[in-house]
Amino acid sequence: MRGFAVPVSCHFHERSHLKRRARKRAVPPFRSQRLPWARPEAWEWPTLGLFAATLIFWGVSVTWVATLWLPLAIILTTLVLVLHSSLTHEVLHGHPFPSRRASEGLAMIQLGLIVPYLRFRDLHLAHHQDARLTDPYDDPESNYLDPAVWAQLPRWRQRLMLFNNTLAGRMLIGPLISQIAFMAQDWRTIRSGDRQAALGWLLHIPGAVLVVWLVWLSPMPVWAYLIAVYAASSILRIRTFLEHQAHDRASGRTVIVEDRGLLAFLFLNNNLHVVHHMHPKVAWYRLPTLYRAHKARYQKRNHGYVIASYRDVFRDYFWRRKDPVAHPLWPYD
Repeated sequence: MRGFAVPVSCHFHERSHLKRRARKRAVPPFRSQRLPWARPEAWEWPTLGLFAATLIFWGVSVTWVATLWLPLAIILTTLVLVLHSSLTHEVLHGHPFPSRRASEGLAMIQLGLIVPYLRFRDLHLAHHQDARLTDPYDDPESNYLDPAVWAQLPRWRQRLMLFNNTLAGRMLIGPLISQIAFMAQDWRTIRSGDRQAALGWLLHIPGAVLVVWLVWLSPMPVWAYLIAVYAASSILRIRTFLEHQAHDRASGRTVIVEDRGLLAFLFLNNNLHVVHHMHPKVAWYRLPTLYRAHKARYQKRNHGYVIASYRDVFRDYFWRRKDPVAHPLWPYD
């Protein structure tokens, strides 16, 4: 969810703000938590090589390419930022070094600026408790609202969220809605005394300032870089748009998108999402082989929640909602 793809759903602010009025059973506020670290046995050279290539292309995009043709530089920077976010996702799952400190050193400076690595890590690992997937309260990356919360929202916000549940809406306004909600929720979390959340932001700010300073020194205007940041966040929402669905069985909540194109590469094969959730310690470059070897098993596991390609996602859901905003299986209190 899934470095700078905002790790909380675009509805997190609304459900957190209204849940005390809308829900009868007590819900403790989400707190940062320390979770187990997956340790690879050796250095993972494909991931390290891709990290190095990503940083090189980032530098080339904001300097040399920006002097050639700015629109091309924005496009290339966008793609680099998407890839860097996907690599950050690898880091929080324990790659590419056996050492946690060494691995996280690669991701502490977020080229995408808008989400601190430590916040992404803590919220995303909490999301990986599969029994809670899509829960409007306990899954930090859920795209669903409690029906009682949904019913209390003003009409204009309901319409905004309904549009946001189309792929077009998720790409156009989703990054802005999600970022506002994420920062508002984290502000409340910090004010409630969560020191780990505060630390995540404090450690993020120097790296973000450094990135902005380097861009300011480069031929690329800062405004152009911010366009790339937003566009990258928009592309990442193609992946998160339908990777989880409401289902009465936890095993049926996670998608397989059998795509092998550019988006699958930029997402580092996280489109094979049920494979990743079943084997979160497996590196990105091993997921396709694992899926091909046990394809029938994975498709049975997720109850046939399979989509052939992202082309099908665009065709079927660009202007149409796949899911309701209110959780369809959640009791209305």
